[in-house]
Amino acid sequence: MSAARRATLAPAVAAVAIAALTACGSGDSTVAKTPAPPPAAQPNSTPAPSTVVVPTTTPSGPADPCAVNLAAPAIAQAVSELPRDPRSKQPWSTEPIAGNYNECAPLSAVIVEANTNAENPSTRALLFHLGRYIPTGVPDTFGFSGLDTSQSTGDTVALEHDTGIEGLSSVVKFRWNGSGVELIGNAPAG
Repeated sequence: MSAARRATLAPAVAAVAIAALTACGSGDSTVAKTPAPPPAAQPNSTPAPSTVVVPTTTPSGPADPCAVNLAAPAIAQAVSELPRDPRSKQPWSTEPIAGNYNECAPLSAVIVEANTNAENPSTRALLFHLGRYIPTGVPDTFGFSGLDTSQSTGDTVALEHDTGIEGLSSVVKFRWNGSGVELIGNAPAG
């Protein structure tokens, strides 16, 4: 008997056995004490819906290319092309601290930090168009510490700059204009 068939029969057999044990009393006849074969064991019977084993996991398909993916190989490739951090002289970490990288978005970004043990490592944003790193023609992106997702859209990223001084944080927006990246806004953080 297959494991699936045993798994299907086990709940039915257990239910019949429990019913038989609890139904028997001192005045019951032998016929009443003998349990009937479980319904699933009878020929040409179909198990009750409650005994059907349903898998709890579904097979995973390919990852959605239009979902945010901060582990995308394009990010590590872009980071490897960056010159070292000018302040610490260290390379940049390939693990973003924030971002919304999406290979389908006209503009997305990740923020990386210098690969150093310094207390406040340098940070910078890398901008991507349709999943490809934009190495030139981008305004300065050093010092950003996060991404404001409430102000970011498919063609606009809102990068947060936190100075560490209360009240001096801001959000800077960059937009893909159809041929390049432009700075479109600088406002205090909300």
